[in-house]
Amino acid sequence: MNEFTFEESPWELTLSKLPKGGSLPAVQFLTLMEGEEESAVEDALLDLEDRRIGLSLAGFPRAAGTGEAAVRLRREAQLVKQGTLLSALEENDPLRLYLEELASIPACGDPEVLALECLEGKCGAAEQLLNVSLSRVIELAKAHTGYGVLLLDLIQEGSLGLWQAISGFEGGSFEDCSDWYIRQYMAKAIVLQSRANGVGQKMRAHLEDYRAVDERLLGELGRNATLEEIALEMHITPEEAEMVRDTLDSARLLSQARAASAPREEEPEEEQHVEDTALFQMRQRIMDLLSNVSEADAKLLTLRFGLEGGLPLSPEETGRKLGLTPEEVIQREAAALSALRNS
Repeated sequence: MNEFTFEESPWELTLSKLPKGGSLPAVQFLTLMEGEEESAVEDALLDLEDRRIGLSLAGFPRAAGTGEAAVRLRREAQLVKQGTLLSALEENDPLRLYLEELASIPACGDPEVLALECLEGKCGAAEQLLNVSLSRVIELAKAHTGYGVLLLDLIQEGSLGLWQAISGFEGGSFEDCSDWYIRQYMAKAIVLQSRANGVGQKMRAHLEDYRAVDERLLGELGRNATLEEIALEMHITPEEAEMVRDTLDSARLLSQARAASAPREEEPEEEQHVEDTALFQMRQRIMDLLSNVSEADAKLLTLRFGLEGGLPLSPEETGRKLGLTPEEVIQREAAALSALRNS
């Protein structure tokens, strides 16, 4: 009998390495799924939900949409910020009508108690729990304005998430369970809308621009550029530059994981011996060079350039490890490199 094996796709490999109950930046998900069929995106989202891996919107680009939708999105965000959403909407506005209808539904009871009654199969408990919890959906929907999805659509998706939480509740804190599903369903709607608007392609372009700017500034400055310097060259905010850098770091880690797990052809013993000798000599040379600077500066350079096999760290990351400011890291790095060149 012939055996067939199917190689995992990049997104399947990436998701398989995420711990159950963890999180995945939504911007990384978008970049990962760029070019994939819609069915693959749906499969990936289902896999995240099954394993309780949340989509994090931290650092996700804000979007205002286009045309009439953009006007509506900006208005909704403004009204939410002002706290005048219901009163400022037209009387026949669908969102206002829904909010008024929701306010007229009798909703009483403790969600945690009602959730336990649902587990016991008490009649009407699920519907009562749904009505009690819809106000939380509205609250979280308001917190998700500004990402390119209309409030009514966010509420609809959040309500689906709430029902999933109710129907799949198995015990524990119902508030934690429902919040997770509501946020996840809203995040999915935001990701899918952003994907339709081509945000994934824009992020891919940002990644390529970041690499090019980083390499160019390294040559011009003689050191690794700071996030602020890269952001200035890319005409984006430092926060956006940090998000792009973190996505690049994740991609590098994935690349390393793939290389480590890939089967390697056995090398002739003689060639392996030569390679080991060269590696030893290179490491010895690095150690000799670092002996010309203080132990503290040697540690700083090791972290900055990944001399012990890890990824090179930014001035911010190095500073956090050594208790220094990014400016102090840059100054000490320049002085240490100067000392090495002189030696």
